[in-house]
Amino acid sequence: MNDYQPEPAVAQPLLQTDSASVLPGGSAAAVREEHDLLGERDIPASAYYGINTLRALENFPISGIAVAQYPHLIKAIAAIKQAAAITNRELGLLSSNRAEAIIAACEALWSGHCHDQFVVDVIQGGAGTSTNMNANEVIANLALENLGYAKGAYEQLHPNEHVNLGQSTNDVYPTAIKIALCFALQELQQAMDDLRGSFAAKVTEFRSVIKMGRTQLQDAVPMTLGQEFSTYCDMLAEDRMRVSEAIGLVQEINLGGTAIGTGLNAHPQYAERVCRHLNRITGLPLCTAPNLIEATQDCGAFVQLSGVLKRVAIKLSKTCNDLRLLSSGPRAGLNEINLPPMQAGSSIMPGKVNPVIPEVVNQVAFEVIGNDLTVSFAAEAGQLQLNAFEPIIAHSLFKSITHLTRACVVLDQRCVRGISANAERLRAQVEDSIGLVTALNPHIGYGNATDIARTALLDNRRVYDLVLERGLLSKQQLDDLLKPETLAGG
Repeated sequence: MNDYQPEPAVAQPLLQTDSASVLPGGSAAAVREEHDLLGERDIPASAYYGINTLRALENFPISGIAVAQYPHLIKAIAAIKQAAAITNRELGLLSSNRAEAIIAACEALWSGHCHDQFVVDVIQGGAGTSTNMNANEVIANLALENLGYAKGAYEQLHPNEHVNLGQSTNDVYPTAIKIALCFALQELQQAMDDLRGSFAAKVTEFRSVIKMGRTQLQDAVPMTLGQEFSTYCDMLAEDRMRVSEAIGLVQEINLGGTAIGTGLNAHPQYAERVCRHLNRITGLPLCTAPNLIEATQDCGAFVQLSGVLKRVAIKLSKTCNDLRLLSSGPRAGLNEINLPPMQAGSSIMPGKVNPVIPEVVNQVAFEVIGNDLTVSFAAEAGQLQLNAFEPIIAHSLFKSITHLTRACVVLDQRCVRGISANAERLRAQVEDSIGLVTALNPHIGYGNATDIARTALLDNRRVYDLVLERGLLSKQQLDDLLKPETLAGG
């Protein structure tokens, strides 16, 4: 993933008047009239969405982020509607011509067509109903055009009666979220793999660079810089496995449960068949939950996934804390490694370069941790047979995954690959460190080692020189014991 473009701007909702819709900028546009249980409204004639979407636009001007910003979610909904049309045709519930028109419309959405028509705000009331309605209307109007009719000719093909046949928002929306999460998580895993590969290359590059390890920011015992970087490499590998486990959890779906999991208004064979077709369309190993009533109200898989994302974020942030500390200076800090310079660091201090890439990854981590709290509250707040707060759960998870993916890519390509080591400084720190006495402890005894350490600290002397002066070890013995490969346990 190499695209760091900012998230696209979201068009403002249409302003409604009594006579016509007014587009942004004030120009009048041709309209068509649609009606629902609340009355009639004018819809822009060119719009593929309908009256339910228009009302949602007016009701939920919350984040300014439209569903269009999450293409994985649109593709997931399209896959569900396509699988439903195929299933309903097989069951004799949907005519072939209508089914073919709906399938073609869904395939167009899958390929990226008309995503800009998904204009509802991602944060919405109604447990995702507005998103489902938005999809039903767009697909219906695309299908009507495929059949040779004008948009809004719902007597020929209706958003709810035909596109939504055998479905409810309450099984479509969570299933779509789970499918979209699977797609997004695959991208995160790839970014984590690439970052891990760059750390692995540094493990090899720094395998012979000796340095002091630290505990509680105090000198501990020697190690190699390669060993230090191996921890970042292996943490990513462990977290990738946790992501894979979380993907397995979100692959269980409740499609076919309709409103509350009882399957009301769906054919008895619908759930099994639609899952089979959905697997073929998406390429995912989805499975129908054994208890659809439980699956319709339970958000445990989302909570688990959010916790895993928080774990990934915390580990990445800890790694970036280390990179910032190890590169601190260049004169008054540790100055053990050099991060590639990315930009001028100050408007007042000439020559200052800041660790901006680790800093931005830290901030992503803070956001992901906050998103996890949001998911936790939203999942807990569900009542009885449905959780009404899945929109904010979805929004929080997609933000976390998207930003973590981009953070991994940026950290990989604009930081880790360009890290270099200050090998001579690292070696000098080992030779000057009082912590070196720990490596000699088994050979000179704890009492002698303690006295050597105290004297070295008080008199600003080197451990090596004091051991030689006191005849505790020969120069050859010292040199053998203090070889880099010996000190680092190699």
